[in-house]
Amino acid sequence: MDPGIFGSVFVSLIIVFSAFLRVSGNSEGDALNALKSNLADPNNVLQSWDATLVNPCTWFHVTCNSDNSVTRVDLGNANLSGQLVSQLGQLTNLQYLELYSNNISGKIPEELGNLTNLVSLDLYMNKLSGPIPTTLAKLAKLRFLRLNNNTLTGTIPRSLTTVMTLQVLDLSNNQLTGDIPVDGSFSLFTPISFNNNRLNPLPVSPPPPISPTLTASSGNSATGAIAGGVAAGAALLFAAPAIVLAWWRRRKPQEHFFDVPAEEDPEVHLGQLKRFSLRELQVATDNFSNKHILGRGGFGKVYKGRLTDGSLVAVKRLKEERTQGGELQFQTEVEMISMAVHRNLLRLRGFCMTPTERLLVYPFMVNGSVASCLRERADGQSPLNWPIRKQIALGSARGLAYLHDHCDPKIIHRDVKAANILLDEEFEAVVGDFGLAKLMDYKDTHVTTAVRGTIGHIAPEYLSTGKSSEKTDVFGYGVMLLELITGQRAFDLARLANDDDVMLLDWVKGLLKDKKLETLVDADLQGDYIEVEVEELIRVALLCTDGAAAQRPKMSEVVRMLEGDGLAERWEQWEKDDIIRQEYNHIPHPDSNWIDSTAGLRPDELSGPR
Repeated sequence: MDPGIFGSVFVSLIIVFSAFLRVSGNSEGDALNALKSNLADPNNVLQSWDATLVNPCTWFHVTCNSDNSVTRVDLGNANLSGQLVSQLGQLTNLQYLELYSNNISGKIPEELGNLTNLVSLDLYMNKLSGPIPTTLAKLAKLRFLRLNNNTLTGTIPRSLTTVMTLQVLDLSNNQLTGDIPVDGSFSLFTPISFNNNRLNPLPVSPPPPISPTLTASSGNSATGAIAGGVAAGAALLFAAPAIVLAWWRRRKPQEHFFDVPAEEDPEVHLGQLKRFSLRELQVATDNFSNKHILGRGGFGKVYKGRLTDGSLVAVKRLKEERTQGGELQFQTEVEMISMAVHRNLLRLRGFCMTPTERLLVYPFMVNGSVASCLRERADGQSPLNWPIRKQIALGSARGLAYLHDHCDPKIIHRDVKAANILLDEEFEAVVGDFGLAKLMDYKDTHVTTAVRGTIGHIAPEYLSTGKSSEKTDVFGYGVMLLELITGQRAFDLARLANDDDVMLLDWVKGLLKDKKLETLVDADLQGDYIEVEVEELIRVALLCTDGAAAQRPKMSEVVRMLEGDGLAERWEQWEKDDIIRQEYNHIPHPDSNWIDSTAGLRPDELSGPR
C-alpha cells in the first residue's frame, strides 16, 4: 500500500476513533446539555456548561467523583424555567439531583427511575404537573424524596412503599388523589407529608370486636348481658388511647411534636424520629459513663453510645434541672430539626422524654468536629488538608443556606463555629447543635432578651442590640472560615503573649495589613495549599464579617461565590463601598491591592459593637 494512502487511512481511523471515544465518554455531558437546552436561564447560572469541553466535571453546579462521573447536580433556587428531559436518566452515577425552588414545569421523566444510585431527589417548589412516576420505586438507595409544592396529580404509587431506605418524604401541597399507602416505608411518615392534597383521609381503626365466648359463657340472659358489658367496656378501655391518638393526629396534622407517657412505648415514631426508652439509652452509653463523653455545652453533655443493633449514636443529655431554657431548647430542637432535613445538617435520629430526663439521639459523626480536627495532630499535620477545608466551607454554607431559605419559618442557628460543624466518614460538613436556634418569621427580626452564642463569633449588631437575623449566622460563618484557614481559635488569650489580638478577626486583619499571608495560613498545612484559593476564601470571610449586617451576603450568595459564581463582582463592589466609607471618615485610601483594601476598616467595625 502506498505510504501516503496508508497514512491518510490511519489518520482517518484515528479521527473516527477519537470521535467515538468523545461521544461515548461524554454521554453525561450530552445529557446535561440537553437539560440546559430545555431550560430558560435568565441569570446565566449555566454559562459554564460548555458542550465543547471533554467532560462536564469542570462546570459549575456539577460534582464528579474520582472517575469523572457526575454524582451531583445542584441547581436549586436558580430561577430556571422550562422542562426536565428524559436524558437525565443517563446520569447513572448521580446521587443528588437538586432542582428545587425554580419555575420548572411539565412532567417528571420516567427515566429518573434509571438513576439507581440516587440518594436525594429534590424537585420541590416548582410547577411540575402530571403523575408521580412509578419508576421511582426502582431507586433502592433513595433517602430523600421531596416533591412538595408542585401541581402533581394522580395517585401515590403504592410501589413507592417498597423503597425501604426512605428517611424523608414530602408530597404535600400538590393535587394528588386517592388513598395514602400505609404500609412499607410509608408507615413511618406523619400526615404532614401528604398535607394539602385531595387524598382520602386515613381511616380510624374500629375497636376490637367483642369475643363471643364471653357473651355465651352463661345461660342466664342477665349474666350474659353483664359479661358482654364488661367485655365491651374493657375493649373500649384498651382501644381508647389508640382512638384518641388517631383523632388527635388527624385534627392537628401540622404538629411536629407530641408528648407520650414516659417509656410506655419506645417504638412510637414521630415522622422518621424514633422515641427511645431511657433504659435503652442508659445501656447504650454504659449508664452515661464519663468515659463516653464527647463534649459539653451550656445545656448538658453529649455521650457516645452503641444501640442494640450495633449502630453508633451521639446522645445529648440535657441538664437534670428542669429549667425553662432547657425545656425550650429541647422542644426547639425536636420540632425544628424534624423539619430541617439536608445532607449538610445533622439529622435528629430520635428522642427520649421522661419526668426527669430529656435526651436527643443523633447519628455519630466519626470524624468529630472541625474544631477538634484543627486541634488534633497526626505526625505534626492536621487531618484536614486544603481540599477537605474547601469542601467543609462549601458544605457548611449549603447547610446554613437551607436553614435560612428553605425552612418555613426560617431557622437561625445563632452559634455558628468550628465546634458546631461536624464531619462524617467522608469529611463532609454537617451543621450541628441547633440548641440556640430560633424560629424567624419572614418579615420580623427576632429580638431576644439575652445574647446567646460564643465569644469571637457574635455579630456586632447582635451583641449591642440583641437583634438576630440570618446575617448573624453569616458573620459567624465568616469567622468559622477564618478558623478553617488559620487553624486558630476565634478567641484566644494565648495570642496576647505575642502582643497579638485575642480576637481572630482582628488578628487576621492585622496580618493582611502587613501583607503576611503566609503567616496567616495554618502552619499544619505545611505550605500545601493553593494561594489563589486561600485569597478567595479570605475575601468571602471578609464579606461575611462586614461590620454592617446589611452589607453581608446571604448564605445562598455565599454558596454561589464558593462555587465560583459572582465573587469577583461582589468583591469589586465591596472595594468601591470601602472607598466611600474611607472618604466619608477622612481616612486615606491604600492602594488597590486586595489585601491592602482591608486596612481602612476599624477593628470595631467587624469584631464588636460601636
